[in-house]
Amino acid sequence: MPALGRHPDAARPEIVRPSRDVSERMSRHPRKDTAPEMELRRTLHSRGLRYRVHVPVPGMARRKIDIAFLGPKLAVFVDGCFWHGCPRHGMLPRNNREWWRLKLDGNQRRDRETTQHLMNHGWNVLRLWCHESTSDAADKVCDRLGVSQVR
Repeated sequence: MPALGRHPDAARPEIVRPSRDVSERMSRHPRKDTAPEMELRRTLHSRGLRYRVHVPVPGMARRKIDIAFLGPKLAVFVDGCFWHGCPRHGMLPRNNREWWRLKLDGNQRRDRETTQHLMNHGWNVLRLWCHESTSDAADKVCDRLGVSQVR
């Protein structure tokens, strides 16, 4: 069993953690309140929809719903192409490829677990890519909520 706080493959010699510089750069990327998420929230609000943000996933520590409609139990996630493995824009960095593959595969596995957990608890889950147009994304939310798409 790996030591606490270590990546499970940290002991494998071919897998090397990113340098401190790379880690620091990547840690500066926003985890919440990203530009696509903020645009979608503004658009939904302008359409008269009210929601909660960064709601904890019931029963799953450290996981949050980006935009939650509590009454109808709709969880909306705005996923970034790099971190969540967009089939159109996702890519693996050239350096340290194996470490990044494991990291990004883990993110996708966690996304699937979260989605399934929410669905098992009666939630409808909508995952949107950050590259989708804000208007299209808001239309999808309105469709799931069964409300007219007033602009």
